[in-house]
Amino acid sequence: MQYTGGTTGVPKAAMLTHKNLYANSIQVAHSFLSDEKKRILSILPFFHVYGMTCCMNLAMSEGTTMILLPRFVPSEVAKVISELKPTYFPAVPTMLVALLNDPVFQDYNDFTNVLLYSSGAGPLPIEVFMKMSGKLEGADSVLVEGYGLSEASPVTHCNPIFAEIKAGSTGLPYPATDAAVADIETGTRVLPPGEVGELIIRGPQVMKGYWNRPEETGKTLRDGWLYTGDMARMDEEGYFYIVDRKKDIIIAGGYNIYPREVEEVLFENPKVQEALVAGVPHAYRGETVKAYVVLKEGENATEEEMINYCKERLAPYKVPKMVEFRTELPKTAVGKLLLLSIKIDCNIFRIFLCGTKKQAG
Repeated sequence: MQYTGGTTGVPKAAMLTHKNLYANSIQVAHSFLSDEKKRILSILPFFHVYGMTCCMNLAMSEGTTMILLPRFVPSEVAKVISELKPTYFPAVPTMLVALLNDPVFQDYNDFTNVLLYSSGAGPLPIEVFMKMSGKLEGADSVLVEGYGLSEASPVTHCNPIFAEIKAGSTGLPYPATDAAVADIETGTRVLPPGEVGELIIRGPQVMKGYWNRPEETGKTLRDGWLYTGDMARMDEEGYFYIVDRKKDIIIAGGYNIYPREVEEVLFENPKVQEALVAGVPHAYRGETVKAYVVLKEGENATEEEMINYCKERLAPYKVPKMVEFRTELPKTAVGKLLLLSIKIDCNIFRIFLCGTKKQAG
């Protein structure tokens, strides 16, 4: 019973069989650089499906080493990488952001002690990918982005180690895994390369169903396919790109806006450490774009400055109309940015405004 993260609704228990977990461990092992004994830097919590498979189950099935750290502290991670030279570091984007912005790592030259960095559990901003890849340039070390979800044990896609690694892409489907992009309206028509639709998956790692949730199971598992709820596109070479969660699309004045596109622009700003974009209620447009930003230590910026930065790089309807600066953003236990908390804040704010207006009327 692997509970979903609950970042897009009420958590559900995905029923993962022994076959599901075994298959996914073998699929993950297949993605390694070589057959040498692996030393896995295990910081991810094992109760989370990413840590369970890519750290714990992988190490057990391969009979190899886990280097355990009880929590993510950049200076401790630096020391471990320098002294113990782990070959594999499964991470989440917020870990990589923290490492790149930590003073200890600014002058750190041992990044290449790790042969393979993988990023999952959330979108990896292209700017972060490029900076991290720059640290590894000229070495045998690589950074790859993958994709997965609790309902698939979790990994279904990853950039291939032995072929082209594409920035912004979650890569190719794992061995024995089929993936396609289906139309949003019916979910039955497979879309051609370049078109955006819902990512659907089938393979030996796909769950049996949700525990005691037959209605939810029926919506998610259809005709042998797992409907992920993620919007994606595929290029001509079969690489997949996650555009955004279907439920996270902002509809403002009739336009569909994908938060990730706006977030990518904000991450390009040299003052920004983290960014999250959400739709908030708007009387005329239905929804409007709001950005939540964490600045790098020692930096200062204004709302107008951030909006103008986006105006130079985005179509007018995609530009955030509001920017809220925070000292930190809400995260799950694994470090994934938690959009649901932002949305709850927005809904509470909307209820407050409605109540105030009613009282005033």
